[in-house]
Amino acid sequence: MKLSFQAYDRAGRTVSGSVEAGSAEEARAKLRQKGMYVTELTTGAVALAGRGRTSLPSLKRLKGMSLLARQLSLLISTGTPLVEALGAIERQMREPRWKAAVSDIRSRVEDGAPLSEAFAAHPSLFSPVSCSLVRAGESSGGLEKMLDRMARLARQQEKVTGAILGSMLYPAVLMVVSVSVLILMLTFVLPRFTTMFEALDAPLPATTEALLVIGQTMRGCWWAFPPVLIGFGFGLHRLIRSPRGRVWLERVMLDAPMAGKIVKSLIIARIVRLLGVLLEARVPLLEALQLTEQSVASSRYALLLSHAGEAVSGGEPLSKVFATEPGIPPAIVESVANGERTGRLGPVLSSLAEFMDEDNEVLVKSISSIIEPVILVGLGIVVGFVAISMFLPLFDLTTMTQGTPKG
Repeated sequence: MKLSFQAYDRAGRTVSGSVEAGSAEEARAKLRQKGMYVTELTTGAVALAGRGRTSLPSLKRLKGMSLLARQLSLLISTGTPLVEALGAIERQMREPRWKAAVSDIRSRVEDGAPLSEAFAAHPSLFSPVSCSLVRAGESSGGLEKMLDRMARLARQQEKVTGAILGSMLYPAVLMVVSVSVLILMLTFVLPRFTTMFEALDAPLPATTEALLVIGQTMRGCWWAFPPVLIGFGFGLHRLIRSPRGRVWLERVMLDAPMAGKIVKSLIIARIVRLLGVLLEARVPLLEALQLTEQSVASSRYALLLSHAGEAVSGGEPLSKVFATEPGIPPAIVESVANGERTGRLGPVLSSLAEFMDEDNEVLVKSISSIIEPVILVGLGIVVGFVAISMFLPLFDLTTMTQGTPKG
């Protein structure tokens, strides 16, 4: 059958076209051989999303996953049967979505399904990496250890996500306050001054008249702002949810002058950590690359991992593939090469991820500390300009009064 596709090529460009294949997986395999990472497949009117990649986990999801894995690991380590442990956790869960998920997982396990299979039935809550860790624990007989590792991975991701959101909070609040102050000055304060000057028959400077027109427009058309904001928010949401919009947004974020550096570093740190955790859990390298590819939120780096899987299956070292990506620092490539030579790639990647997370935390804070004064200076300039435009007629009026001859 003929399938239309949208994909991401080696240069990071969005490409589209059609391919003949017997199934969606066959079409993806053909396109992957040509150096393309598929973001959307369409047959008729049905769109088939890009394979298995999960977006950046939300804090609520990460907290629930960490709590479930930690409690389950503790109960199993004390000798509690798995079904009873899940029942106890279900009774403690307060979040409705997690409570329903744990109830379903308990029912599946009670019917004889493995825990990893029960987790996999809830892909919106459990990533392929989490399911693989649990599967590895089931195979090795160390389920509680793998659940503990899963909990630590979720806590680390929660910490990184919380640091990013925390660094964005103050600048966002500052921007909201700045815009609110500016709107207040233009719509309420400036018109009062203007009325006073018109009563005194004082001429208004061009800047004051321009700001007055802006303020009057905002007051007269205030009813149009809510629909415009709602429409903008809806359009932005649709853009982010669409495959083409996600690719465009990713390209903008990765190529941004300041934000691009931290975004790339965060993605690479996540890749390194996931690979390290999986390899330490005795997951084969090829499978670990495939699982990480499905879990990383970047199409560009997912394509890199896809190429890495093909190269590794052909006998090439992972470090050689990483060396072809300009965004991966040489120090990381050298560390991976050392891990491959010593046979300790998993521990080396886990240690490397710890260092990268610490560096990223400092980098996020430093960027936040740079953005805050820039916003403050910008706010000061704008408010100062409006204030000068408000008081400039008063200065002109005073000058005219002093220059008028007495008598």
